[in-house]
Amino acid sequence: MTLLPGRAAQLQQMPLFGGLTESALGVLLDDSREIAVPAGAFFFREGDPGESLYVLDAGEVELTKTTQTGPVVLARLQAGDCFGEMAVIDLSPRSASAQALLATRALELSMNGLHALYQQDVEQFALVQMNMARELSRRLRKLGDRLRG
Repeated sequence: MTLLPGRAAQLQQMPLFGGLTESALGVLLDDSREIAVPAGAFFFREGDPGESLYVLDAGEVELTKTTQTGPVVLARLQAGDCFGEMAVIDLSPRSASAQALLATRALELSMNGLHALYQQDVEQFALVQMNMARELSRRLRKLGDRLRG
């Protein structure tokens, strides 16, 4: 993908990509694509292989987890939010489903792009991994607080 004007600057404002150089973001964006998902359609379902993460550009996405009593809403995401990174980190199937509630546009960043960054600049790759870990930790704390009431 050609580096879109302003795309690197937009990503640098997000916790997941904060501190990354424009060059590192270019490596990630080289193997990315912009996608449109209609309202009601799924980005992925629980159990699907996890091969990419998403940056939501427009629309709204609901993350749900299946339990014995039915689906539980984990989060509602809006423009600027990232999702799907857990499966990219632990190389496991998707642990939740992501459904577009509205017509949605997103940037899909692949594991191939992350691997290319690892090969070209291990320090920048490590920064992305640390940022992902921080973001997942924040979300886990927030969910824990929500469950405690």
